[in-house]
Amino acid sequence: MVGAVLTQNTAWTNVERGLARLKGTLLGPDPSEVLTPRAILALPEAELADCLRPVGYFNVKARRLRAFCDAYLAAGEREALSQLATPDLRHRLLTIPGVGPETADDMLLYAFDRPVFVVDAYTRRILSRLGLLGGEEGYETIRQGLEAALGPDIALFNEYHALIVRHGKAVCRPRPRCGACCLASRCPTALPEPEAEGRSPLAG
Repeated sequence: MVGAVLTQNTAWTNVERGLARLKGTLLGPDPSEVLTPRAILALPEAELADCLRPVGYFNVKARRLRAFCDAYLAAGEREALSQLATPDLRHRLLTIPGVGPETADDMLLYAFDRPVFVVDAYTRRILSRLGLLGGEEGYETIRQGLEAALGPDIALFNEYHALIVRHGKAVCRPRPRCGACCLASRCPTALPEPEAEGRSPLAG
């Protein structure tokens, strides 16, 4: 859940660096205390922000992480939150400052094992290029559409989202590598193969 807060507007590699710095600062005699809400809140905000420098917007994210930890403890932590129905839990998460739909759904799917699809920039890009989105759809419309199409399957949502992220990073980039795309034959926006193949694999 800490990672879900920190990954906003940054690459996961930066989050990993920030988490490593934070773990190094918090590491004490009891390893189980690393990255717990109480341990994070015990850090002065300035020190927390310094740990989070690699993730960008570190002062903002330090405040958001503290707000999340406060709310998490006040709600009774995982034991109490896990008792809530998915719509209620989602609503509770969305009331926390700095937690938007994508962050909340990330927590629901990966931390609470709820069948909620995470819609990110890769999802929008790939579905738009495939002609499955018109471009004006809101987050909830996309999420609900995917959940209806795939059915409530937690393992499938995990795998599907991971594949979308992998494809978006490696192939369907802002400047796409259509020549390397397994979906090119059915993609209405695919570039002609000679043009796509002529691009550097490092482009985009």
